[in-house]
Amino acid sequence: MADALLVNAAILVGVVLALWLVSLWIGDVSFIDAFWGIGMAMLALTSWRHVPGGAAGPLSTLLMAMTVIWGGRLGIYLFLRWRKEGEDKRYERILRKDREKGRFAIAALYKIWLGQAVLLFITCLPAQLGILSGGEAIAAQPLVWAGVALWAVGMVFEGVGDWQLARFLADPASKGKVMDSGLWRYTRHPNYFGDACVWWGIWLAAASTGLEIAAISVIGPIFLTFTLTKWSGAPLLEGGMAKRRPEYADYVARTSGFIPMPPKK
Repeated sequence: MADALLVNAAILVGVVLALWLVSLWIGDVSFIDAFWGIGMAMLALTSWRHVPGGAAGPLSTLLMAMTVIWGGRLGIYLFLRWRKEGEDKRYERILRKDREKGRFAIAALYKIWLGQAVLLFITCLPAQLGILSGGEAIAAQPLVWAGVALWAVGMVFEGVGDWQLARFLADPASKGKVMDSGLWRYTRHPNYFGDACVWWGIWLAAASTGLEIAAISVIGPIFLTFTLTKWSGAPLLEGGMAKRRPEYADYVARTSGFIPMPPKK
């Protein structure tokens, strides 16, 4: 299993370095967001291809499919959004001083690409370890079905939330307004909540293979949830929204920040 993880890490670094060169060529690293999902799908597939013994069981195949479906949808959605909207302001701010001082190349490598690669690998540990375990049983494992159910809830929240937001932003009448309908009425970040549910679901399914894998891989969903709620997810997004849209403060006051809840009066 350790050898397969090393292979995964080597493949990930190789792909990241190639994408870094692409980002230097176009002068924009923003498409790394699309690689977040695609990269995890890639790690799931390489893990599935390198299951010890060469025969991936039903649980390994299920975990691979859960990760690839999630990663493919998210990656395509974010890639198309990047193609439409161009450079993300977050990355522009992060690299602005380095660009001005002629350090864009090295800063893009260690601040963005290599850093994201490490975080991506850690977050994807439940899928990698669960797949590499070669687990056979599915039907008799309550944890597997609990994980699939939570994953499905996450996929709905993430997919529907992204679709609702895209429709809202495409409507000229929405300019300057705050999205507060649909799933966004119950949580300010249905897509982030869905993301967390997906990876806690994958972890639950992987945990059915044994306590050791559950204990080692739990860092993945814990780190992802922390990132979405306390670090680079909601905090960065909401800081900018509060400055650009005065109505956002009222939206924050009545709407749950993460877990869907009925809006406050």
